[in-house]
This record gives sequence, C-alpha cells and structure tokens, in this order.
Amino acid sequence: MNKLLTALIAGFVCMGAFAQTAAPASPVAPAVQSVPAAAPAPAKEMKKQKATTHKAKKSKRKAKKAAK
Repeated sequence: MNKLLTALIAGFVCMGAFAQTAAPASPVAPAVQSVPAAAPAPAKEMKKQKATTHKAKKSKRKAKKAAK
C-alpha cells in the first residue's frame, strides 16, 4: 500500500513539474480593431438611464408586494 501511495504522489509531483509552461519567446501582437469603438455615453446620460431603470424595478417590486 505504501508503494502505491508513493508511486501516486511521485506521479503527481512529476505531472505538476511538467505541467508548467514556459513564457512565450516573443509577445503576441494585439489584434487589429477594424471597426472603431462607439463613443461612450456622457456621464449624466448614463446616470439618468440608470436611475430610471432602478425606479422601474422598484415600482414593480412594490406592485408585486401589494398584490400579495
């Protein structure tokens, strides 16, 4: 039984040592983006949209509670 456990542990140690990969020789070039990204929405617009969706969710929860 001890020999079996020793063999298993030795196997796991070897697998762990060989599982580590070396760093690539040269860094990979970043992908070229063909389509420019859309401009982010202004902060005020985002806050306004976030507030309206939050209010809608809150009113739905209140209506659901009232229905119970």
